[in-house]
Amino acid sequence: MKRDFEIIVIGSGPGGEGAAMTLAKRGKRVALVEKDLQVGGSSTFRGTIPSKILRHTVQMMQDFKEHPLFAPIMGQTHISLAQMLNNTQTIVNGQSQVRRGFYDRNKVAVRQGFARFINDHEIEISKADGSCERLTADAFIIATGSRPYRPPDIDFQHPRILDSDTLLETQLSPKTASIYGAGVIGCEYASILSGLNIKINLINTRENLLAFLDNEIADALGYHLRHQSVLIRNNEEYSRVEPQNDGVIIYLKSGKVIKTDVLLWANGRTGNTDEMGLESIGLQVNHRGQIHTNERYQTTHAHIYAVGDVTGAPGLSSASYDQGRFAAIHFAEGVCESKLIEDIPTGIYTNPEISLVGKTEKELTDEQVPYEVGRAMFNKLARSQIAGCTVGMLKILFHRETLAILGIHCFGHQAAEIIHIGQAIMSQQNGGNSLRYFVDTTFNYPTMAEAYRVAALDGLNRIF
Repeated sequence: MKRDFEIIVIGSGPGGEGAAMTLAKRGKRVALVEKDLQVGGSSTFRGTIPSKILRHTVQMMQDFKEHPLFAPIMGQTHISLAQMLNNTQTIVNGQSQVRRGFYDRNKVAVRQGFARFINDHEIEISKADGSCERLTADAFIIATGSRPYRPPDIDFQHPRILDSDTLLETQLSPKTASIYGAGVIGCEYASILSGLNIKINLINTRENLLAFLDNEIADALGYHLRHQSVLIRNNEEYSRVEPQNDGVIIYLKSGKVIKTDVLLWANGRTGNTDEMGLESIGLQVNHRGQIHTNERYQTTHAHIYAVGDVTGAPGLSSASYDQGRFAAIHFAEGVCESKLIEDIPTGIYTNPEISLVGKTEKELTDEQVPYEVGRAMFNKLARSQIAGCTVGMLKILFHRETLAILGIHCFGHQAAEIIHIGQAIMSQQNGGNSLRYFVDTTFNYPTMAEAYRVAALDGLNRIF
């Protein structure tokens, strides 16, 4: 029986795009279904892109305010959160148009609407105009992403209670805000909003900020958030949230009561699997709406794959794209030797920026690995001084005997870019992963990349 398509991809975020492009390049009859009117998914419209635009804009404004030549002018300028948000739409639309061009050039059939499984080889697409279309396929890749988790006892219909999606649509210009949840999203928005002179209460349900970070980097993050007037409240949980016309009151289990203009809920994500008919075809999801898969990204139905945030960790756009590619290759070729790299780089877009790859000092200590540390402080680098971005450091963890790089941790200007230089060396085989590469290589001067040479020399000085 010939079906409408060989495979249908549901969702046009990074995972869906990676899958669809890979399938098209291999000559498969592929369709893509996207519930929004434009392609790009949450990453383009509600997550990665708009939040990073907002962060970049705030960072530029702060840089000008701190520059001796521009500070007198910028000191008289006030830009509200609503004005900042209105500025993001041009770039977001541009990114969506780029993504749409990929599908058009590769002749991927794009359908707009919400997909629901009728059976394990057929879906029904509910379109914006009220009409429906049914399509059949030999296989499916579910790449529907995730959305902010919303506890049922909190009124997210109230305009002063926001999550990371609805914040991007608000027209409010708050002077104070509480952020509940101090994970990556919570810390990023604490840094962004404080840059707009919004007083922030960052409510952390755990003992420390971002426990997966190297302790030294986590301490630096906490210090700089406090320096930006963010009040961090660790080990706190809410008991009740009461929205009012002029603000939101948060009652904490510790007895504390906090009232601010708005509440930003940033505590967890939920997979976008609601009303897709998964249970009717025997696909189960966990309490967060996430789908379990095997190492080939297959669900309990071998011809139905799931990739990206809808499957849970690591929850990174870069990893989702690769997962989509790997699932597509497995369908197209029957095998896929590729898999996610062991050391996936992580970027955290606070101010200053954080990025890391590999092991932390605590992990190496627990594993009893003989390691040493090399540091380069940004306030000593010429390029940092020129840019006026002297906060931060590059930290390299390496094996004392083999000099193999075990972990890289960066805090400061362009951290998410800088990390990839070290990642490339870490991935080398047959002795290529060595701290000596940075000592023996000539770097452009002045550059931020020069931090690797400085850190490597610092590390070698500790063992020789």
